[in-house]
Amino acid sequence: MALSLTWDLESIFVGGPTGEPFQRFVADLVRDIEALKSVLNEEPVPRDDAGAERLYGHLNALQALGTRLREAGAYLSCLTAQNVDDETAKRESTRLSSVSAAYAKALIRFDALLLGLSDDVFQSLKARAQADGLDFLLEERRLMARERMAPELEALEADLAVDGYHAWGELYNTIVGRLNVEVTIGGQTKRLSVGQAFNLLSHPDRAVRKQVFERYDAAWESVADLNAEVLNHLSGYRLAVYRHRGWDDVLHEPLRNNRMRRETLEAMWAAVEKGKPALVRYLQQKARLLGLDALAFYDVDAPVGEAGAHIPYEDGAALIIEQFATFSADLADLAERAFRERWIEAEDRPGKRPGGFCTSFPLKQQSRIFMTYSGTPDNVSTLAHELGHAYHQHVMNDLPAMAQRYAMNVAETASTFAEQIVSEALIAKADEGARLRLLDEKLSRAVAFFMNIHARFLFETRFYEARKSTPVPRETLGALMLEAQREAYHGALGEWHANFWQSKLHFYLTRTPFYNFPYTFGYLFSTGLYAMAKAEGPSFADRYVALLRDTGRMTVEALAEKHLGVDLTRADFWEQAVDEATRDVETFIRLAERQNG
Repeated sequence: MALSLTWDLESIFVGGPTGEPFQRFVADLVRDIEALKSVLNEEPVPRDDAGAERLYGHLNALQALGTRLREAGAYLSCLTAQNVDDETAKRESTRLSSVSAAYAKALIRFDALLLGLSDDVFQSLKARAQADGLDFLLEERRLMARERMAPELEALEADLAVDGYHAWGELYNTIVGRLNVEVTIGGQTKRLSVGQAFNLLSHPDRAVRKQVFERYDAAWESVADLNAEVLNHLSGYRLAVYRHRGWDDVLHEPLRNNRMRRETLEAMWAAVEKGKPALVRYLQQKARLLGLDALAFYDVDAPVGEAGAHIPYEDGAALIIEQFATFSADLADLAERAFRERWIEAEDRPGKRPGGFCTSFPLKQQSRIFMTYSGTPDNVSTLAHELGHAYHQHVMNDLPAMAQRYAMNVAETASTFAEQIVSEALIAKADEGARLRLLDEKLSRAVAFFMNIHARFLFETRFYEARKSTPVPRETLGALMLEAQREAYHGALGEWHANFWQSKLHFYLTRTPFYNFPYTFGYLFSTGLYAMAKAEGPSFADRYVALLRDTGRMTVEALAEKHLGVDLTRADFWEQAVDEATRDVETFIRLAERQNG
């Protein structure tokens, strides 16, 4: 079937961000948030069951408003991603930040009321919420309220963040949107966005990769002073808020946001370290296969064997749907619907934001996927990954709004699980030549999750510790990044990417701190899940959906105990998942040696 490479946003809000439907939607949202804020500000702390019932009504109103806010935010994020020069969308995003701040203040007041409840009244409220599966979330909100500043200070911070904290993140997007990379390929000179240039780092010709990387790196170097300012101000703001909340540990918020214990994080990284020597052998063998002494940073995703073959978009879509069907008809149907109804923005053109994402429209009960498709196998993997996110939301659409708000680490579970479905099925039926290519793609993902993301984690942890005392100069940022990369990759590369602290958007996100370790969690958690799925067979699909539906209403440790019977604070599960992720290294080496003769 002929598929469109651009998504449909018109069906979300007819007429665009300046059209009457969107403008009325936001105006009504502002009015209703202000009305609820007034009610909550006048609400006394409930002292009896009747008061608890009234407070539960306010919770439902907050959920409804939060759903509408998500709808508007998702729409604007799509607009600013598809065209980084869309000034109208940027203005509306800034305006919506103020609306989000108003909503945050309503939540702060609700949390203050929760905190003021007697234990008896709180238990009555929890009992009322249990039928909707929201009792855990009330416990969580009450605990988080205890850990924050006084409500009036939290409300002030929400206001100041609009033109302070979040504005610095928007400035980074503006800087990136103006960057261009000029490259010459096949005698033809092109001006590319940084997102387009990044895609060429998996080009089969090393001369092209090297040229693109050097010019890509030079583009980032040209704005290093600006981005160092942005990153220092973002982190400085965040650390100031932490200090006033009494949080000394920079991982306090990300661990809390991911509903995850430090023991789980440490057990995961310890298992990852045990698995890295196998990946070093893989990287060394790949270097020999490419005729190199050692891979450069821009060689890690270089294709081997037949990997240079272009995969048309329609073929990539058909491949994904076919392989999803081997696991679940429901998953395949969701993917087919996403392609058919134009949920996906994949066109390869200038002016788009780099990277990929999936965002959900809870009122429409649809998702939208953003990426740049240039026909590489990695693009197919990205598509499968983002469709996994869409499926996760799909199976939760009937739950209360707050129960749909799963943490980032379990969000990455569904996406990487979807990637593995496609990858494993293809490997199983491939001939020897194709198998080498597919194993390379699979193991390069393990490198990304074990090494690249670990480098991000090490860099960010050390940067934030240094930033507690003084702003960090751009030269030191580069040095910290090089140190983190060498450590995380066990020194396996010959050339590094010191400007990675600039080129990785995740360091500049204001909504999600430490946007790194949850990826590795999701990858390994889904790897362990996939191993169980293979052992159990078709019946696992129902267990998988049940697990996904619980991801927004329990800790990850409780989730794993309930659905898998494992303890995530112990090494066992993680080591088994690491072994599964690296089990194909020796097969890759054997096939590569055979190809080299």
